Amino acid sequence: MAWFKKARKPIAAKKAKESRVPEGLWVKCPGCAQVIYNKDLAANLNVCPKCTHHFRLNATERLRMLFDGDWSEHDQSLTSTDPLSFTDTKPYRSRLKAGLSSTGLKDAIIVASGTMEGIPVVIAAMEYGFIGGSMGVVVGEKITRGIERALEHRWPMIIVCCSGGARMMEGALSLMQMGKICGALAHFDRARLPYISVLTDPTTGGVTASFAMLGDLNVAEPKALIGFAGPRVIEQTIRQKLPTGFQTSEFLLEKGMLDLVVDRREMKAALANALRFMGAAAPAPRAEDVNASEAAPEPAPQN
Repeated sequence: MAWFKKARKPIAAKKAKESRVPEGLWVKCPGCAQVIYNKDLAANLNVCPKCTHHFRLNATERLRMLFDGDWSEHDQSLTSTDPLSFTDTKPYRSRLKAGLSSTGLKDAIIVASGTMEGIPVVIAAMEYGFIGGSMGVVVGEKITRGIERALEHRWPMIIVCCSGGARMMEGALSLMQMGKICGALAHFDRARLPYISVLTDPTTGGVTASFAMLGDLNVAEPKALIGFAGPRVIEQTIRQKLPTGFQTSEFLLEKGMLDLVVDRREMKAALANALRFMGAAAPAPRAEDVNASEAAPEPAPQN
């Protein structure tokens, strides 16, 4: 037995120095690993300045990017009633509350009207942050109402798609929205009004199988994932390796499924040019405005 026993004191961990740089100021690009200042990224419409990787945008950012200025949102109060009282790992109502708290929206879409380079237009922008941008009863109803509003005013319609597909928590009711929106677009087409579909990353499932691919012009952002089933599901089903770049927007453009792939920074100008080509134009000035401007006295010359 040892006659001397040394009391061991634990080594005190050194207190980490607090960083003076606030968190969230920088983001690492998944495409080229470039570290980008958040404000510079936002000023570039969330496109990496080095490799042009397109980060995802939320619905509000989409509308801010496309409209000239302020816009009017429609049917903002519509919410899902949980028609099936659905529960999986947690109740569907809890998922709806979580989506509201994370996005500030009552469902996965914003439908609004405004002007794009002076052209009156209705735009529906999907929100991926709300249950994966899934299409339920509310999404289908708001898009249909948006199409009907555009038809009433004879304005063009643009839908910015960003979705994982139909919302299975609403069962067949969510699948019915595919037919309802396509029916509204058929009326819109018979009125010879332009409809442009903008496909972003990701656009999959029932959205791709319905209104996303029905545009008079189908436009996508670079390297967006677009398809019905996911690539892993397809590989497991056919037991074959898929081609490189399968289900990207560039692959679909090559196969004739898309009309254009457009960089986000050029998207607004490209859409406005397409609408003008399809006959949409800014409204002519009202007669009373012209008369008022002609009757206005000329300003006195300044010394």
